[in-house]
Amino acid sequence: MAGTLYLCATPIGNLEDITLRVLRILKEVDLIAAEDTRNSIKLLNHFEIKTPMTSYHEFNKIDKAYELVNILKAGKDIALITDAGMPGISDPGEELVRICYEEGVPVTILPGASAVVSALALSGQKTRRFAFEAFLPKDKKEKKRVLEELKEETRTIIIYEAPHHLLKTLQELYDTLGRRGISVVKELTKLHENVNRTTLEEAINYYSENEPKGEYVLVIEGKSKEECENEVKAQYESLTIEEHVKKYTDTGMDKKEAMKVVAKERGLSKRDVYNALI
Repeated sequence: MAGTLYLCATPIGNLEDITLRVLRILKEVDLIAAEDTRNSIKLLNHFEIKTPMTSYHEFNKIDKAYELVNILKAGKDIALITDAGMPGISDPGEELVRICYEEGVPVTILPGASAVVSALALSGQKTRRFAFEAFLPKDKKEKKRVLEELKEETRTIIIYEAPHHLLKTLQELYDTLGRRGISVVKELTKLHENVNRTTLEEAINYYSENEPKGEYVLVIEGKSKEECENEVKAQYESLTIEEHVKKYTDTGMDKKEAMKVVAKERGLSKRDVYNALI
């Protein structure tokens, strides 16, 4: 019988945030696969965990995944941990999980700390719907494409950023998204945890004068319903009401239904549309 891969959440700052279940599993498994063994050994030493450890990171994520799967198939249990937070989220662990399922190896999760969810809850921004982008792409063309997609995003947007790239990223976001509310969440669960609720423009001014330090999560408000409606209205301002209705009837839509849609898009009553047509 194959062993089990345990996805173990580790603290994103404060070591007290690790769960009792994660501590027990880390002691009981046969092997711990860690993103950076030099970083994880500090955690294991703190809790006096002696389980053998091996590295599993971005640069060996495919070949090493198959090695780990072979160990699992031999009946051994493995715990997967990342440097901080939930393995598999913006992390090479997603490949190991996928390959385990393809090879019929059991996978389970031990929930705990996660920077994306923690920052969202702390941000003061809308939380019901959100889009997690992690770190923006390094490639310029790919980054531009992603930013253009985010420009139309109506959900709250969450982005990770390092201090030395923060100001540049804020400027790129402002250049693309325009004036948006943002919560700049710094050093989650650590001594200097801070939430700066501001706008993109004001954040640029602040961090131009105050050197960014620590790790950041940017929680940005999505495109507002009002902004979307204004864009739709502007799109049809060049059309007469008759041309607007014809746009839909030419697709086979019933004229009455087309008038209803046009009224909604132009912010008019159905009577106004009817009167314009006659």
